[in-house]
Amino acid sequence: MNSTQKKLHKHNLILASASPRRQMLMNGLDLSFQIKVKTIKEIYPKDMPFEEVPIYLSKQKAAAFSKDKMANEDIIITADTIVVLDNEIIGKPKNQAEAIQIIQKLSGNAHKVITGVCLTSLHKQLAFAVESIVYFKQLNAKDIEYYVEKYSPLDKAGAYGIQDWIGYIGIEKIEGSFYNVMGLPTQRLYEELIKFIE
Repeated sequence: MNSTQKKLHKHNLILASASPRRQMLMNGLDLSFQIKVKTIKEIYPKDMPFEEVPIYLSKQKAAAFSKDKMANEDIIITADTIVVLDNEIIGKPKNQAEAIQIIQKLSGNAHKVITGVCLTSLHKQLAFAVESIVYFKQLNAKDIEYYVEKYSPLDKAGAYGIQDWIGYIGIEKIEGSFYNVMGLPTQRLYEELIKFIE
């Protein structure tokens, strides 16, 4: 364990996410953490610029934790990821038919994936966002239907997971962080955590 990790291990990191992908990415940082999830309604002002939405929602998730129940060493990590195509936020599909429609829209196009992250302790808060651009090749209908039927991506913004089969066969290139597209910009998060505890 290096000196930075030792400093971070003195804090009680709490990942406020039920996402198995975010939990896996946090594990990859070799940091000890707990998982505590507070459910909120993910609602944001209609006129809010899309680039502000992930930070706003990550702060809302942090606000669900009561400060009077936090210890000095607690750091709560909240995050929210959105997919944006043609300046429109693409949410999670309601059913398989909608998932197919969403992937058809992404097919042959570039879209943005923006993750907002909020770090909250008893005495301060820091929020930031990371943006990646994902380029999909033109996908055929059979591949889209196969993916949606087999992987059922109804819990994913944009109706796909980059780590799934569709990412292997459909993504031509990415500008920015791969892990950000999965839901947590690990490199930036590690940097910001180090600054946060200093």
